[in-house]
Amino acid sequence: MRIDLSGRRALVSGSSQGIGLAIATELARAGAAVVVNGRGRDKTEQACASVLAEVPDAQVSAVAADLATEAGARQLVEQVQDLDILVNNLGIFGSEPALEITDDEWRRYFEVNVLSAVRLIRKYLPGMKTRGFGRVLNIASDSAVVTPIEMVHYGTTKTALLAVTRGYAKDAAGTGVTVNSVMAGPTHTPGVEDFVRELVGNDLPWDQAQRQFMKDHRPQSLLQRLIEPVEIASMVVYLSSEFASATTGGAVRVDGGYVDSILP
Repeated sequence: MRIDLSGRRALVSGSSQGIGLAIATELARAGAAVVVNGRGRDKTEQACASVLAEVPDAQVSAVAADLATEAGARQLVEQVQDLDILVNNLGIFGSEPALEITDDEWRRYFEVNVLSAVRLIRKYLPGMKTRGFGRVLNIASDSAVVTPIEMVHYGTTKTALLAVTRGYAKDAAGTGVTVNSVMAGPTHTPGVEDFVRELVGNDLPWDQAQRQFMKDHRPQSLLQRLIEPVEIASMVVYLSSEFASATTGGAVRVDGGYVDSILP
């Protein structure tokens, strides 16, 4: 199966590193013109350079904007008028005792993890519907259905993102536009490395620390290792293509078998 996204324009929010950068790189490798995004200009320019290092002929540009705010979203849409592929990857996570999460922290997680996606969908979905083609991918998490005790606020926002996906898929019904969530499992990113260290300490070498983390905190994973960002990106590329035209309103799992369910 050869996926060719030539002629398509894609935006990946929060793509200056980690899963978002891997998604931007693989979309560019498939031929899409890609817009990377982050809050700072330096990091977004570095992300462009990283994509070009992997895909020398890539069409890639950067928009620095904080999409967790209304002003940041307006700033981005002023520079990026239309899209064929919208990947809402922006998100934050962290561990905190459930009874100590403040109202302000709940609001911050909802603004970043949910409203950032809603704002961009509201902007770009109408044009996709008019043109008869579009792909909206919301990067969710296994935490949407297996709420982790150490980050209830994060899990709750990812649950909300599944509902956002289903609702906007219904809005796009019959238009040629698909809207899906990609449920990522525990993934090897710099942020997750820090998170693993928070939970298992700094004394163990990384390979041992990773295995200890999976054993103690994610024992239901069938993969029994952290997922690599490119493995998430490969699913996003497929769902962005014509091959996935009959998949919409779904929560597609790339979780290493973490969620103990026979349903998607």
